[in-house]
Amino acid sequence: MTSLIHPSSSLSKSVKLGYNVKVGPFCNLDGNITIDDGTELKSHISISGNTTIGKNNIFYPFSNIGCDPQDLKFSGEDSFLEIGNSNTFRENVTISKGTKDGGMITSIKDNNLFMTGVHIAHDCKINNNNIFVNQVTLGGHVNILDNVVIGGLSAVIQFVTIGSYSMIGGMSGIDKNVLPFSLAIGNRAKLRGLNLVGIRRNNFNKDEINKINSIHESFINKKINFSTNDKVETIFHEYKSILNEKLGHIQK
Repeated sequence: MTSLIHPSSSLSKSVKLGYNVKVGPFCNLDGNITIDDGTELKSHISISGNTTIGKNNIFYPFSNIGCDPQDLKFSGEDSFLEIGNSNTFRENVTISKGTKDGGMITSIKDNNLFMTGVHIAHDCKINNNNIFVNQVTLGGHVNILDNVVIGGLSAVIQFVTIGSYSMIGGMSGIDKNVLPFSLAIGNRAKLRGLNLVGIRRNNFNKDEINKINSIHESFINKKINFSTNDKVETIFHEYKSILNEKLGHIQK
């Protein structure tokens, strides 16, 4: 099936559409844009810049995708946005392209849900299977790994990494890196323990949960001295071994 484009929408000559792409009313696509098979733009959507979008994504009204960064250092550099497959972008989502200070690219992988009003700033890196609840804001250069849930009205400051299988409570301010498997909440959020609900939902067995809990307690209860103890690297290696086996791909 060829693509369906509503007559009220505007597409520049450099836009490339795959098969069965649906462009609804009053959309504006202006830039070096590639959209792969099966992706749907509901209506009133702006896509701009050097933006590549994969298969079977869905964009709801008033999303602004590939827009210029809200960064005073941005000087019009020819940067990029890459979006993978099977993501859902609800109403009023904004996603900025990259900057020269962040590698020139913002990237989003597969199977993520961005609820109403989510903002993804320049140079963010988002992996797979994450949920961003209403009005979540990511500052520039934020890394979100896999299977993370961020509660509504939460904000993540620049250069923070949130580890896989973590849960961030609603209305939280995240200004530090978050360990994998963690539950964090609060204004200047603190770790509150393991994200046991998320871990169980993702089918970790009892032995894996016990090992994760043991590793986690080393940090929570400050059993190690980060400045002097070489055990830190060993603990992180154990974390990564569990994650790599479960996710099927390498996490740094």
